Amino acid sequence: MPPENSSQCATEENYSGNQKKSEKLELKKTIGLLNGVTLIVGSMIGSGIFISPSGVFLKTGSIGSALIIWFLCGIYSLIGAYCYAELGCMIKRSSGDYAYVYEAFGPIMGFIRLWVDVLVTRPCSIAIVSLTFAQYFLEPFYYLCDQPLLAKQLLAAGCILIITFVNCWSVKASTRVQDICTYAKVSALIIIIMTGIVKLGMGYTINWESPFEGTTTNAGDMTMAFYTGLFAYTGWSYLNCMVEEMKDPVKDMPRAIFISCGLVTLIYVLANVSYFTILSKSEIFESNALAVRIGYQMYGVMWWIIPLFVALSTFGGVNGTILTTSRIFLVAAQIDQMPKCLAMINTKFSTPIPSVLFVAIVSLGYLLFPDIFTLMNYVGFVTWLTFGLAVLSLIYFRIKWKKVERPIRVNIVFPIIYLAVTVFLIIFAFIGGPFESMMGTLIMMSAIPVYWICVLWKRKPKRFNRMLESINISVQKMFMVILPAMPEKAM
Repeated sequence: MPPENSSQCATEENYSGNQKKSEKLELKKTIGLLNGVTLIVGSMIGSGIFISPSGVFLKTGSIGSALIIWFLCGIYSLIGAYCYAELGCMIKRSSGDYAYVYEAFGPIMGFIRLWVDVLVTRPCSIAIVSLTFAQYFLEPFYYLCDQPLLAKQLLAAGCILIITFVNCWSVKASTRVQDICTYAKVSALIIIIMTGIVKLGMGYTINWESPFEGTTTNAGDMTMAFYTGLFAYTGWSYLNCMVEEMKDPVKDMPRAIFISCGLVTLIYVLANVSYFTILSKSEIFESNALAVRIGYQMYGVMWWIIPLFVALSTFGGVNGTILTTSRIFLVAAQIDQMPKCLAMINTKFSTPIPSVLFVAIVSLGYLLFPDIFTLMNYVGFVTWLTFGLAVLSLIYFRIKWKKVERPIRVNIVFPIIYLAVTVFLIIFAFIGGPFESMMGTLIMMSAIPVYWICVLWKRKPKRFNRMLESINISVQKMFMVILPAMPEKAM
């Protein structure tokens, strides 16, 4: 991906003292197949499966239709991930769909995609998952009582700050955290699934006697239920944001995608079967902390295992999102679409400390919005719209870049199916959630004046340029970071 302005800031040599040192500095290739699987699974299984079932059931109106929604969300996500496998192996540049949209549709569309990530999708997702961490942590202390909002916000902030420290310290440490949290969250869901199977075997089938009774016929409600379910699958694209740090992306990326998406879909459907078997419909409506409620009802003195595992699950979800989001901002800064200081890497730890801190600061701001379901709908519209743009870029590359090597070649039917469903979702999102959809559109459009002022306007006042240079020097000195050499063109 060629930069709009390939010149590096003048302070690099001044602070590093050695130009060759910056040329050798780069992100380390430490991610193998297992790390790729745990990164995707750990990012997908964050908070959604523990809070989304209530929202999906509320919108669909029946157990049967809710299960169908969960299965279709998994298939839709798998198709999108399959398309991303071709893009990731063709454009080997961290930042995922931002790089694909930039290459296909130009700098301004790339910036709009970036702007959505900066303001909404990634930091909002981090806030949601961290709030869920706090909710499950507090649930044993406030069972059947309202949790203090301030306590939830402070715990969520603590979660974000701890993960930020880990990601600033070591990529290897953050991937180890991801591995441990992934094993914990899968274990929690397996416990819940096995409990549901036992209950079914004992004859607890009252909720399954009329599974489709009460199904809504409102297309807008069904679409919003689909969005709520898709929130639980968010994370299937995160490995693409780490492609420069993969040991063998061509071999490992597609395998990691298929293993992860298939496993998560199976786990999600079976977990919902267990929820609907163990809990009554009224209990599902009343509580967002479904797993903790099951723990209280089924596990006696060992009830604390479930909230502990769920807390680890959401902790890992925050880790995966911060880890991958920081790479998007790093690449954007390298091509001059974000402040140059965000492209800098620590000389000792080889971690992008400024971009990690930037992600954390924006995410902390979203903790002021405590309504989780509103945030999910808010994220849903812009997230899946931008995913659709990335998949559309695959078709564009097929037409314009016919001779480019493609280690993986997806059947063209899959991106067409994905785009058709995406268009349907976008249209009916305005019916089911017009306010959230309109706000998402306004945020995307607000990127245009920002792009003109911050990117296109080259002849900025000298005082402003001196201020930016001063900020860059201060960031370099404070965090011991320098600008690495630009990676070779991705194509």
